[in-house]
Amino acid sequence: MGFLDFLNGNKSKTITFTTLPKNIEELKAMPQAALTDEYEAAALVVAALCRYEENIEDSLEMINFLKGPSPLSTMDVQFLRDRLGGKTYKPRSFFAGATPQNGYQPSAPFTVTVTSNPHSYVETLATLYIQSGGADSPRPISLRKKPSTGQWFVTQFGFLADIRVPASEDPWA
Repeated sequence: MGFLDFLNGNKSKTITFTTLPKNIEELKAMPQAALTDEYEAAALVVAALCRYEENIEDSLEMINFLKGPSPLSTMDVQFLRDRLGGKTYKPRSFFAGATPQNGYQPSAPFTVTVTSNPHSYVETLATLYIQSGGADSPRPISLRKKPSTGQWFVTQFGFLADIRVPASEDPWA
């Protein structure tokens, strides 16, 4: 974070994963799974959604954990299906080094940078931002803090809007 970011109230945090979780047990074993840091909780959502490509049920189970006391609704599951169907590269696009040119294939360790701005927090709600290698501006992810536990849980997946397709799928590339 630069001095001007500090003055402007912007904050960023880079979270690194040596591996991505394949199921709920692996997710819960990760140090970030305490969910007491909103930036880490947001990054875990990206990691959990990367599993969607290979195993939808495992991915949804991890997302339910990250949603806390408000599990995925039927509408949420449909939203994820609509956003990720045929575009399972989207979650990977948020890792450093993932670009349309390399088919959004990041290399390990996997790092994601989560940012906030002076307007990110309203009481127990936070809107943080994640940069995709296929988008021009950072994308929002919303979380809510549960005061009794100090944990942050995902509430909205605004960061899953469309991005540039991988170069190998782009007829204009």
